[in-house]
Amino acid sequence: MSNSVKIFSALMVWSLAAMPLMCQAQAEPVGYVKTVKGSAWVTTSGQRVPAQQGTAVLMGSQLKTAAGASMGVTFKDDTVMSFGPDTELTVDEYLYAPAKGQLKLATRLDKGTLTYVSGVIAKLKPDAVSVKTPSGIIGVRGTSFMVKVDDVE
Repeated sequence: MSNSVKIFSALMVWSLAAMPLMCQAQAEPVGYVKTVKGSAWVTTSGQRVPAQQGTAVLMGSQLKTAAGASMGVTFKDDTVMSFGPDTELTVDEYLYAPAKGQLKLATRLDKGTLTYVSGVIAKLKPDAVSVKTPSGIIGVRGTSFMVKVDDVE
């Protein structure tokens, strides 16, 4: 067996062994559901689960409430988001490593209502927080806000 084949084989074994660790790192929760009234769901990687206190929220998760429902989520940096009825929000990006200066929270609110209270990310780096809506982007420059996105017909 040549040296290049041995090196290639070793790299393949290493990459296959490291895959579960890489997937595990990507699946680390960025927040948790704290309150739920009525029917609400968290969908991550195509898997939809009923939201209940303690349900993990990951980067890429879509949070959805039904008519008459509400849900509250607290993120790792103590950002708090509360959702009213018929709301759909996706966590597009979340990075919280303050010791390394790596901070980012980007979400997309497709419809419904959102009340937002800043956590550490917005306090340390306000320009690192954004909420996209169908008609624009909200940049966080304060400590709290509320936004409503109506269905576009």
